[in-house]
Amino acid sequence: MAKLPPSAYGKVVTILSIDGGGVRGIIPAIILRYLEEQLQIYDENARIADYFDVIAGTSTGGLVTSLLTIPDKSQRPKYTAQDIVDLYKNEAKRIFPEPSLIRKIEVFLNKPKYDGKYLHGTIENKLKDTKLHETVTNVVIPTFDMKQVRPVIFSSFELETIPYIDAKLSDICIGTSAAPTYLPPYYFSNDGKEFNLIDGGVIANNPALVAISEIIEQKKKGNTECLQVDPNDYSKIYLVSLGTGIQKPNTDYDARAASNWGMLAWASGPLTELTLDGSQDMVDYHLASVFQALGSNNYLRIQTDQLSGDMARMDNSTDKNMKDLEKLANQILEQRVTRLDLPTFEFKEVPDAPTNKQALQQVAEFLHKEKQERQKQVAF
Repeated sequence: MAKLPPSAYGKVVTILSIDGGGVRGIIPAIILRYLEEQLQIYDENARIADYFDVIAGTSTGGLVTSLLTIPDKSQRPKYTAQDIVDLYKNEAKRIFPEPSLIRKIEVFLNKPKYDGKYLHGTIENKLKDTKLHETVTNVVIPTFDMKQVRPVIFSSFELETIPYIDAKLSDICIGTSAAPTYLPPYYFSNDGKEFNLIDGGVIANNPALVAISEIIEQKKKGNTECLQVDPNDYSKIYLVSLGTGIQKPNTDYDARAASNWGMLAWASGPLTELTLDGSQDMVDYHLASVFQALGSNNYLRIQTDQLSGDMARMDNSTDKNMKDLEKLANQILEQRVTRLDLPTFEFKEVPDAPTNKQALQQVAEFLHKEKQERQKQVAF
């Protein structure tokens, strides 16, 4: 199947964005499986990466991004969306096992909740030695360097100007997944540059705006392969953004009870979870307001605030919870498209909106037509 021609030959830049969220990454994986099935109506060999100019992901979303874009020996996407769903179902319990008594004591003594060894081995086994420049489409994966105290964006677009970011995807994924208190920070070096990384979610758990910024930067640099996107013209951007779910309201957290929390109580989970979940709403707030103001329908955000109890925990890998998350993802597909209510930050159904399944069918049709149009332009 022919590679997606550059966006310069099309009407829009197509972007797929995937949030962080630990085991809750199975939710966007199931949604992507449905989208891939819809694309295969037009081409039985279709893969998600065949239709997006950019795929961005943070933390668990960074792993999904890498799995979607890693090539096989024929330079085709190696893994299907179903493969990614199976990874969550089969490996989550080993990645986030029930801590042993010894581990609980170590956690009490300020060790991370998990040592990360199985996660690291799984990522390295899946991604091998594939480097950033080898992905089948452009990727953007945010991380944060705790030593330099600044973000590090592993972006296909920056490889020529920042060659040291051309690292192994496995190193990038381990770095962007290193959630504080849950997993240890990750050190590696590449091309003479040292990295001391923690979870990209501390700066961009929803990486959609980072991906758009990367595209806009291409205009400044005169990249003729990309559409000349004006920073104020989001009509040239076609964005599908997938969340991993959040819990609202979170009955576990109460200001009156938390007034007595100390450092250990905050570090035991709430600080990380509140930081990651809160930042993604602000990105949706910005994008929803801009696209709504422009009257553009080129933004589809699929997110839910219906996680309940322990289902919201990013490391809840029990068989029951994984089945509950899978069930929830299928329910989300049947529900109507929601939109973030800007004054209240609540998710509300759009009047007369299609279901998420129907919206994804429309996405697949649009992406198919966009790709066909680009191929015609290239031919001429």
